[in-house]
Amino acid sequence: MILGIDHIGVQVRDLARTVAAYEAIFGRSANWRGGAAGWRHAWFQFDNAALDIVAPEGDSEGANAIRADIEKHGEGIWGLGFAVADMAAAVALFGRRGLDFLPAHTTMTEDGAGHERRWNITMMKRASGNGVALFLVERQAPRWPVSEAQFDVASIGNLDHVVVQTTDAERAVALYGGRLGLDLRLDRSNAQWGVRQLFFRTGGAVVEIGASLKPAAEPKKDRFGGLAWRVKDVAAAQARIAAAGIDVSEVRKGRKPGTAVCTVRAGTGGVPTLLLSGNE
Repeated sequence: MILGIDHIGVQVRDLARTVAAYEAIFGRSANWRGGAAGWRHAWFQFDNAALDIVAPEGDSEGANAIRADIEKHGEGIWGLGFAVADMAAAVALFGRRGLDFLPAHTTMTEDGAGHERRWNITMMKRASGNGVALFLVERQAPRWPVSEAQFDVASIGNLDHVVVQTTDAERAVALYGGRLGLDLRLDRSNAQWGVRQLFFRTGGAVVEIGASLKPAAEPKKDRFGGLAWRVKDVAAAQARIAAAGIDVSEVRKGRKPGTAVCTVRAGTGGVPTLLLSGNE
């Protein structure tokens, strides 16, 4: 039923500054800039998902709601959207599986030249999503074009995984595997890291659930962690990003054998960000 990750929404205070940083990090330009009353956004489309960066604009109720949410929770990931072919059928199926959704609506965005893009969306109620904002997007044809890579091996290629932190791993299995039907590829615990990791693959990307091995005093709401992006040559990407004046770690061995990684430490709008290459 779920085709993959449609897009990940990030909310920030300063759209222009954050988008400029992401363009330097990705080695790609945002391939859509637009908005509607109360908000502006920039969209980076990849083969297997998109990153949507949103900021409030003006003094409307909607803009102030975004500002209030940023003040409460900080900048960062606000929502994770899954693509479906038929919204009504998906909501009906997931409803039978015990998930509750708000009424579907159409989001419209317009660029400076008056061109429009629209997509149909329905938000899952936070209680059903274990506290995080999950939503469905009806995939339409033709799909949005992919943002053009500016470098051969040093531009970011695709989303590798998105991290969700939980205090209840079995609750996460019930939601992502049982109700949403994502493919649980790996369930592993590592005492050295003190974490249990669950890897759900969907549409060429992974939803990674992380849970501490220490028992929680009481279950808490889930929260978003960070994003990991694939690149052909992580050393070349690291050098390019550092030359652009963005704080990025040195390249190191990844936890998965045969991988190399680096951490982008600034410019990501509050999103913990990892770049990795190797062992696909």
